[in-house]
Amino acid sequence: MKRWVIVFRALANINRLKIIEMLSEDGKMNVGDIARNLHISFAATSNHLAILKNLDIVESQGTAGHVFYSLNNKMPSDFRRILNNIRR
Repeated sequence: MKRWVIVFRALANINRLKIIEMLSEDGKMNVGDIARNLHISFAATSNHLAILKNLDIVESQGTAGHVFYSLNNKMPSDFRRILNNIRR
């Protein structure tokens, strides 16, 4: 039951859902681009991404001084099932 509390808390924030949606459409994005699209601060965006990364929903890759985020192809199956249902 505790795992579901964590899952739903992570997905209860509209900005985190928007980040997931953006990454599913655009593939890879950096923090600045995500922050601009959401109209929120760089720091708030970084915090949302850290939460999603800690739950293995997104992954990061650094190149040329920038960190790019994308959906994790190996995200936990419970998140994948929920996200697939949300995107319908």
